[in-house]
Amino acid sequence: MSSELERLARGAAEIARHAATAILEVYRSDFAVEHKDDRSPLTAADLAAHRVIVAGLHDLAPQLPVLSEESADIAWPERSRWVRYWLVDPLDGTREFVKRNGEFTVNIALIDDHKPVLGIVQTPISGELACAWQGGGTWLTDAGGRSRHVGTRRRASPLVVAGSRSHASEHETDLLARLGPCAKLPLGSSLKFVRIAAAEADLYLRLGPTCEWDTAAGQCVLEQAGGAVLDFEGRPFRYNTRESLINPDFFAIGDRDADWSALLA
Repeated sequence: MSSELERLARGAAEIARHAATAILEVYRSDFAVEHKDDRSPLTAADLAAHRVIVAGLHDLAPQLPVLSEESADIAWPERSRWVRYWLVDPLDGTREFVKRNGEFTVNIALIDDHKPVLGIVQTPISGELACAWQGGGTWLTDAGGRSRHVGTRRRASPLVVAGSRSHASEHETDLLARLGPCAKLPLGSSLKFVRIAAAEADLYLRLGPTCEWDTAAGQCVLEQAGGAVLDFEGRPFRYNTRESLINPDFFAIGDRDADWSALLA
């Protein structure tokens, strides 16, 4: 299984790079911004990346269905039968894309039995690519093609908290106060998972709605580096278990052995 996952991971990584190229073509232009029903922004880059990824994944593994943010209207009776499928966010961090701060990613995950077993997080601006698969660990590759195996660290003091630039809340501040001194690392998109996986941060706390395609690739990257993504019952995230694709509140950690009970109280 691991060798097959590695083959799929390498193929998905190359697809993510092609999607990044399509995104950057739009990023460097005078692009227009539309809004979805939930008022979140949508650009031509989202759609261009979606088309590249769906076509590439079909060529890579034609037997596997694809659930993408830009094609999320697949009915639950059909989707509930899926055991293994691709879960994709073609452009995670569209708000950061619109702000032109570079903190957006391409996310590709393979879900097997409700768990992410392969994860790709590609950052178009920097060229960094995080690639992980079950049994293979987590690898970071820079724009020059140099790869290194990464792993999480012991909980630091002060705690380094990777947080959203666009979704902070007073409740989050109250929860973090329970943990003692904290240093903030503001980041957009799934880069927060990657920085914890690379031992540059300790915690990402998310209160408020996210969708399954926002977290799956980052979860795999973090888990294969030694961390975890947990709901506030202390349970690992699972996917495609119900009709709604909205995630519960969660926190992502690097040190599984640290005492996070203050968050669960």
